[in-house]
Amino acid sequence: MAAQEQLPKSIRKPLALTWAGLWAERVTHAFWPVWSVLFVFAGLMMFGLFGPLPFWGLALTVGLFGLAVAVYLVRGLRSFHMPSREDALRRLDATLPGRPIAALRDRPAVGNGDPASEALWHAHLLRMAERVQAAKAVGPALSQTKRDPYALRYVAIVAAAMGLLFGSFGQMGALSDGTGSGAAQAAGPSWEGWVEPPAHTRQPALYLNDLAAGPLDLMQGSRVIVRLYGGEGLTLSETVSGDAPEQLLTAADAPVRTREFSVAQSGTLEITGDGGRAWTVALRPDAVPTVSQNGEVEATPEGEMSLPFYAEDDYGIVGGSAEIRLDLASVDRRYGLALEPEPRDGLRSDLPLSYSGSRQAFGEILREDFSKHPWANLPVHVVLRVEDAIGQVGHSDVLAFELPGRRFFDPVARAVIEARRDLMWNRENASRIGQVMRAVTYRPEDVFRNMERYEGLKAILARLETAGTSMDAETRDALAEELWAYALELEDGDLEDARERMRQAQERLTEAMRNGASPEEIERLMQELRDATRDFMQELAERNGDQMDDDAQSNSENTMELTQNDLQEMMDRIQELMNEGRMAEAQQMLDQLMQMMENMSVQQGQGGQGQQAMDDLGNTLREQQELSDDAFDQLNQGQQGQEGQQQGQGQQGQGQQGDQAQNGQGQGQGLADQLAQRQRSLRNELERQRRNLPGAGTEDGDAARRNLDDAGRSMDEAEDALRDNDLGEAIDRQADAIESMREGLRSLEQALEGQEQGQDQAGGQQGQGRPMGEGRQDPLGRREGNGAPMGTEDPMLNGEDVYRRAEELTEEIRRRSAETERPEEERDYLNRLLDRF
Repeated sequence: MAAQEQLPKSIRKPLALTWAGLWAERVTHAFWPVWSVLFVFAGLMMFGLFGPLPFWGLALTVGLFGLAVAVYLVRGLRSFHMPSREDALRRLDATLPGRPIAALRDRPAVGNGDPASEALWHAHLLRMAERVQAAKAVGPALSQTKRDPYALRYVAIVAAAMGLLFGSFGQMGALSDGTGSGAAQAAGPSWEGWVEPPAHTRQPALYLNDLAAGPLDLMQGSRVIVRLYGGEGLTLSETVSGDAPEQLLTAADAPVRTREFSVAQSGTLEITGDGGRAWTVALRPDAVPTVSQNGEVEATPEGEMSLPFYAEDDYGIVGGSAEIRLDLASVDRRYGLALEPEPRDGLRSDLPLSYSGSRQAFGEILREDFSKHPWANLPVHVVLRVEDAIGQVGHSDVLAFELPGRRFFDPVARAVIEARRDLMWNRENASRIGQVMRAVTYRPEDVFRNMERYEGLKAILARLETAGTSMDAETRDALAEELWAYALELEDGDLEDARERMRQAQERLTEAMRNGASPEEIERLMQELRDATRDFMQELAERNGDQMDDDAQSNSENTMELTQNDLQEMMDRIQELMNEGRMAEAQQMLDQLMQMMENMSVQQGQGGQGQQAMDDLGNTLREQQELSDDAFDQLNQGQQGQEGQQQGQGQQGQGQQGDQAQNGQGQGQGLADQLAQRQRSLRNELERQRRNLPGAGTEDGDAARRNLDDAGRSMDEAEDALRDNDLGEAIDRQADAIESMREGLRSLEQALEGQEQGQDQAGGQQGQGRPMGEGRQDPLGRREGNGAPMGTEDPMLNGEDVYRRAEELTEEIRRRSAETERPEEERDYLNRLLDRF
């Protein structure tokens, strides 16, 4: 006892807590099966699972649970050891360095009476007392992993918790439903009721016994279940299902009566009798989903349409579609479209739904490629529709726009695509298509750079004329597919094949990097990518240099050789990163390389730009001539109308003549306004062409710009005259504009010829002065030429396809995360990316 008195008072609280923890630990170890069985029994009772049992079944069940409790209680008592204060001291002392509590309770075996020994012992006790000051309570070890490897104790806890959440304490005292002689039958009549909201609302069920009488809001389509147990005097009446009135009979007619019905309208729900309640049900309808356009319709150069939309519903969208129909009233019914179109079903495309997050309110983008459809580049009406879980459909307003399609820049390719459109519009256009295409190719040597392609067109036209207007739909579709492929060949040449080989090589290399291929395999795939890239660059050089003479083409090849060196440097760097195991950096640079190649594929050479400018300016000149002809026709019609009015002055009264004159003036003014609007459109197009005109800095190029400026001023004056209905003055100004545009075309042609001659002269002097390509930028925005840096600090994703690229990356990450053959670490990383973004 004296030894214990030496313990400091500071450890009393940690010691008491440690002692209490020992009690909890040993009680849990000994009796956890007892309370597990009791929890399971309580959960089953709160769910009312014992109610349907007869008396003998109830007795057997209760007996089994009681026997289990008794067995585990006896086992627990045998294994239980009451913890003492000494046990708590030993546990607390074991957590302190040097076991200071035991040291304070020790006595020296030798040295009693020796002052030096006693002083040393006293210093030792002081040090141990300081260590005791740091004592903290030791928590109990409640883990039952070894005793309960299947975690049955947690199953018991969950059963009790579920009973508390979704069951009722009212069931604790009712062990029978009255079919036997149980306690529930002896207790008299009782009832139970549940309301289950529709599954798509994801709302929990309601237990009517826990709801007070009064107003009750229920979702449309909710399922109500009511049961009456034992005794007489309980009935049910309701007006929310919309069915004929019906009452549940008392238990005298049937031991248990159950009725289920759906809530279809507002009304009342009442249980009469002892303990009965009444509710006034207010129906909460399911709102109809809504959808609307959420931005401008955009299109890629290849013709893929992007239509952003926003959808919303109170409980979530389950599906949607876009329905597209031709706006025939807005179609320019001329040439091949003058005939009535053949019947064709509307287009239907499924709307993409939100990949992550709630589908109650989300924005997405519908992306589809309708370039090959006969309605491409024609006005259409689009209606977006969305549907919720109960089948309600909401739709957007009618959206009117031109269905995006691929743009063709080669003149013959454009003519072929127009012929294909006319053939798909109506098969009776077959003879007209043959005549038009033969007129376009009247002098094939002036149109085709490769006469083999002309022979291909002749073969297609021969099959078209052979089939004639009596061709069936299958033949028509086959000819349309041939025309499409032929137009692509004219537009892209062999460039698409080279690009596809390059893409496939890049994909195989990426897959090898991801799967950890051997260095030999990566080296082989890297060489395949080098060869495919070289072929692509050569094809691109041929495409951009077809219109150059031999010397200029040689110069273009030198330029491509310099660009190829830059690409070779990037590929060497990619392979170096892969050899060092830096696969992420290598993949990033590979993606940059492919992006650069994609951008280069849509660029044109300087000669191609000049030819395109000449073609565009020639088209504008022809449209201006047509506008002038229409104005002249309008002037003649006005003069004929005035002559008719003068002849009618002696035959009709003044009042009638005045009305005719006013009507004639009103119609003339309306036509003049239309002509003025066309003049304004031509003026805007001319200004755009003037800004993009090649040959800047040369004498002829500057002269072409001055001529176009003069033409623009004449167009402005012609527009003002048309709005004033002064057709004579407008025609004079349009003639001035036409003459200025012709002079501009001649100056532009001379400027382009001078530029080609300058390139010929500079062909042998590329190594002197500024390196070729310096000052220009490649498709990734980097400076070209020797000494230019390989990278750029400018962001690469400042374009219109940022969100599309982000969506593509998200979809790819989601696809890879679902592949079970991937390593678990990689899939965990991909899932974290999805959770983060």
